[in-house]
Amino acid sequence: MNRFSYARPTDVAEAVREVGSDPTARFIAGGTNLIDLMKYNVERPNRLVDITRLPLTSIDKADGGGLRIGALVPNADLAYDPAVVEKYPLLADAILAGASPQLRNMASTGGNLLQRTRCLYFYDTGTPCNKREPGSGCSAIGGVNRIHAILGTSDKCIATHPSDMCVALAALDAKVHVVGPAGERTIPMADFHRLPGDQPERDTNLGPQELIVAVELPDEDFSRNYSYLKLRDRLSYAFALVSVAAALRVDGGKVSQARIALGGVAHKPWRDTSAEDLLVGKPAEGAVFRMAADHILRDAKGFGHNDFKIDLARRAIVRALSQAAAGTPQTQTDKRIQ
Repeated sequence: MNRFSYARPTDVAEAVREVGSDPTARFIAGGTNLIDLMKYNVERPNRLVDITRLPLTSIDKADGGGLRIGALVPNADLAYDPAVVEKYPLLADAILAGASPQLRNMASTGGNLLQRTRCLYFYDTGTPCNKREPGSGCSAIGGVNRIHAILGTSDKCIATHPSDMCVALAALDAKVHVVGPAGERTIPMADFHRLPGDQPERDTNLGPQELIVAVELPDEDFSRNYSYLKLRDRLSYAFALVSVAAALRVDGGKVSQARIALGGVAHKPWRDTSAEDLLVGKPAEGAVFRMAADHILRDAKGFGHNDFKIDLARRAIVRALSQAAAGTPQTQTDKRIQ
């Protein structure tokens, strides 16, 4: 780990100025990802700007009737907040499916959005990685790629985004509020993360000095017909091979509205609104769900070790939609698949 200077601002404007003083500076809150990256010498900031004293720790009603979640709200607090549990249980379940209780106590809402891939080659500074060192090559293509992406890949990178929370936020049409030198702006969750393309080193569309200050959930209720299904190598403390956030509105046995987002399969939470549109007006049943799964995975491509993910994702989509339609969401206490 390299030497670094440290600042601890007390307001947002000061924090933005502090991080702008050095192009290698990084914001730090819970540190559950950044500190690991620093220990592995993947990240080498010369300056850390500690934002834990900023007034970004509350969960409030938004102007439009939804919820505004401060960027420093711990994941554990968010998962157990009564308003979230009542109206957005899909988000609560996704958070509880991830990490461990200790990490959820430390990890922040904003930090969860910014966590970086768990690709082993990205963490291994002795191997080429375009995400870590642009232009050096992608070791996962042609290497051990069991955990890697099957959708939205490029010839530069096949890494996956690791967050569970972000998959639910994508399905719920969340918005991310940020502040930077040019002022405030709002980024739809669908546009917040990036596909690798020719710049896999860029995970998000944040500007270099922008700070996440809040996440906003719209005033929509998917509290009955939903499920967050996470498939992984072991039942706890493991990243998703495939995860599915499914939310439906079902009227008279037919789907009137659908939301589907996938994790573990792409460089960002994967949401295909055209597949959601296919479900509307159709019976909430297995054959229809299989059609939607086939549509979502129509361009899926494996790279050898991860070929199995395509069929795994297909089955997971059908299972999650079936759970959602029946109003029997996957439990996050007993993680065995229902």
